[in-house]
Amino acid sequence: MKNNLYYPFVSLSDEDIFSEIKKEREDIGYYSLPYADTSNMKARLDNLDFKQKQIAIIGIGGSTLGTFAIYNFLKYNKQRNKTLKKELFFFESTDPINLNGTISQLNLEDTLFIVISKSGTTIETVSIFKYLSSLVKMNSQNLLVITEDDSKLNSFAYTNGISTFEIPKNVGGRFSVLSNVGLVPLYLAGFDIDELLKGARKISTSFFEQNELYNQLLKKARTYYEYKDVYNINAIFSYSQLLEGFNKWYIQLWGESLGKIDANHTNQGLTPIGLLGPVDQHSFLQLIVEGKRDKTVTFIKIKDFKDDTKIAPISLQGLEELDYINGLNFKELINLQADATIASVKEYKKDIPIDLIEIEEISEFEIGKLLFYYELLTSIVGKFLRINTYDQPGVEGGKIILKKMLQEK
Repeated sequence: MKNNLYYPFVSLSDEDIFSEIKKEREDIGYYSLPYADTSNMKARLDNLDFKQKQIAIIGIGGSTLGTFAIYNFLKYNKQRNKTLKKELFFFESTDPINLNGTISQLNLEDTLFIVISKSGTTIETVSIFKYLSSLVKMNSQNLLVITEDDSKLNSFAYTNGISTFEIPKNVGGRFSVLSNVGLVPLYLAGFDIDELLKGARKISTSFFEQNELYNQLLKKARTYYEYKDVYNINAIFSYSQLLEGFNKWYIQLWGESLGKIDANHTNQGLTPIGLLGPVDQHSFLQLIVEGKRDKTVTFIKIKDFKDDTKIAPISLQGLEELDYINGLNFKELINLQADATIASVKEYKKDIPIDLIEIEEISEFEIGKLLFYYELLTSIVGKFLRINTYDQPGVEGGKIILKKMLQEK
């Protein structure tokens, strides 16, 4: 006869959660990344003196999503200001059409390849690496490796004289964007990685010194936790195409971190959705406003796009009634669209939990703040849920099955 009785957890105070998060910093490495000294890394890369105009990043998931989020957010500003040194391309998918389509955009002889894999044995990454290696000779002049120091990929690099940069063992892939995983390619491309870390550091300091973000983050995390059985879908509604990469990064971070079995053997999870305004005003907004009440919405706006492109002050025959938009800046239009959407949800449907994040401008400092804000929020929610935020057994199971299937072919 077996009798198991599981008592529900006593609701934890904010002070308890804060104490646990502070304790967690001793073992979980991403908390320390904003405080890193980048001088040695930058000196090494400067000495390597890569001349290629393009960078191809070979990786998947946490090895690429964060870097793409930053690159996608900043690249047009960098191009406009002529400070983008190298263009980044991302090889993530084993879809052969996508693979060869990306290759067609490259001059393979003028490309620096960066292979990123924490374990060093990721099937998707190794398979793409093998294929690209068959098309162009790779050596110390056009190849870098970013991996754990005892991985098989690191052994490959050492054997072939390839420079490597380490991924710390205590930094999980989806939390690794502020490590060498993101900093190495971003620095080579011409981004200010110190400003990126400075932005993340501002968020960290504000929370851990119990300043403004302390109450905000704990209140937001507690709300997600206490209403998880009602509002179990969390949508981010980003009002800029520049945040498309951030949305994808958030989906991995939130889903893979919080979809777990807790200490009471209960399945937990909050479902992330990434939306873009104004595009998704014409699709998903209808579901938010009149659909089932199971969603929270976080709107993200950029205060100043620093771009004064205007709607042309011309009349089009048959469309004269819309001339009231003539001369309006596009940056004003997109933020008015965001404000109108927020007002429609807030004023007419008061049973939809919403909040607003405003980004000051398009800069490394601001995207660094946003990324670390969500990493920290994820960790706090995980503490409320009483789960291991940093493992991914559900993903590992699929990898084991895939490996067995491939070996049996």
